[in-house]
Amino acid sequence: MSFTLAIVGRPNVGKSTLFNRLVGRKLALVDDQPGVTRDLREGEAKLGHMRFTVIDSAGLEEATDDSLQGRMRRLTERAVEMADACLFLIDARAGVLPADEVFADILRRKNAHVILAANKAEGRAGESGLLEAYALGLGEPIRLSAEHGEGMTDLAQVLAPLIEEVDARAEADAPVTDVDVDEEGEDDGPRVPTVERPLQIAVVGRPNAGKSTLINKILKDERLLTGPEAGITRDAISVRTEWEGTPIRIWDTAGMRKKARIDDKLEKLSVSDGLRAVKFAEVVVVLLDVNIPFETQDLRIADLAEREGRAVVVAVNKWDLEDEKQDKLRELKESFERLLPQLRGAPLVTVSGKTGRGLDRLHAAILKAHEVWNRRVTTGQLNRWLAGMLEQHPPPAPGGRRIRMRYMTQVKARPPGFVVMTSHPESVPESYSRYLVNGLRADFDMPGTPIRLWLRDQGDKNPYKDKARKAPPSKLRKHLGPKKRPDR
Repeated sequence: MSFTLAIVGRPNVGKSTLFNRLVGRKLALVDDQPGVTRDLREGEAKLGHMRFTVIDSAGLEEATDDSLQGRMRRLTERAVEMADACLFLIDARAGVLPADEVFADILRRKNAHVILAANKAEGRAGESGLLEAYALGLGEPIRLSAEHGEGMTDLAQVLAPLIEEVDARAEADAPVTDVDVDEEGEDDGPRVPTVERPLQIAVVGRPNAGKSTLINKILKDERLLTGPEAGITRDAISVRTEWEGTPIRIWDTAGMRKKARIDDKLEKLSVSDGLRAVKFAEVVVVLLDVNIPFETQDLRIADLAEREGRAVVVAVNKWDLEDEKQDKLRELKESFERLLPQLRGAPLVTVSGKTGRGLDRLHAAILKAHEVWNRRVTTGQLNRWLAGMLEQHPPPAPGGRRIRMRYMTQVKARPPGFVVMTSHPESVPESYSRYLVNGLRADFDMPGTPIRLWLRDQGDKNPYKDKARKAPPSKLRKHLGPKKRPDR
């Protein structure tokens, strides 16, 4: 395992800004208001030639009860305990506050390697705060400016010996492995998830549907912040694990409400982050609340996943609270088929994120959806199938122009995409395209997965179509008379 660095400190000292600087991308949400980050976010950091894992944590609060701030503090303390080193940030412009002194004492007891850094120390405004940092008893502070990238060389010099020590220890303990990766013919069959390329899963839904609780149960660890409050999750947090033998990377996303109800700038950033997670995912789990399933926003989220071309699994959470399970399940299936016809046949699974019941069925449904999403059909099979579909239901002839569909092939997978070479593709009605898509879904066992169908003009093969009609040479001679021999 690589070296792990946890960034901790009071709210709004610049932890997420430094995290984004180290990973080289704007992964963590950044805003002027304090307390933006709530969960632990991991990223692969690059600093010079060094590579290591960095953890962005929630701002340390003095609360120790079961309030939201207290739960955030306990989650941050866990990150400190699991990290190889801890980078304690203070705000050089604000100076050392009483809370900084309390947290410095806590960090000394919980982590052997604590690195002190004074952020926002550019210019003269941070001089006094930098000098005050010596009083914390954590050694010489590093002068940083995460926003402008100042002090990164000094940070690298402090981290270098720690990273070398951890890497040497990991190399000595690492087992011998021999992994062959076949990069050719990637689309020739379903991709088998590996540790290097795990199955990408995004869990999306409305606020308070139980997404974080469900993921914690899958991880078998209280890794994500949960609670009765709606909208706790803000960042789209990804976690790698192995679920029943399948290497996965699962994304917890912020709850998505209607745009008309979103006034807060931070919530808009959170929703945008969740939409980005959907684009990275291979399988999207749309999580519904059994008490209020298939509301308008649920339908929009499911439709978004389908339009993005992702495999979709619909999971109904809090199933342990339902008394009339059989009647409720029958009602859910009827509503699903009626309200989401574009996902007809997609798996519908009932789960309980609190008790863990139904997680085995959810795992099987995700693997099945992923296999269908990767499915390929040979050209020979497709053209024999197309001939049968045309014979059973020929395409219409709008305006008296006969439509001829000559050839069909699959051009992509993930999701499956097909091309039909036809005459007059612009005249093919949408209803006939749906007829072909539904036939593909039924005859080649592709329930629920998005299917893309393109109609292309094969072109007219008649070489004389646009040429003027010319009289044959024999008829021309009759008008011109006999061919005369030149005079000698």
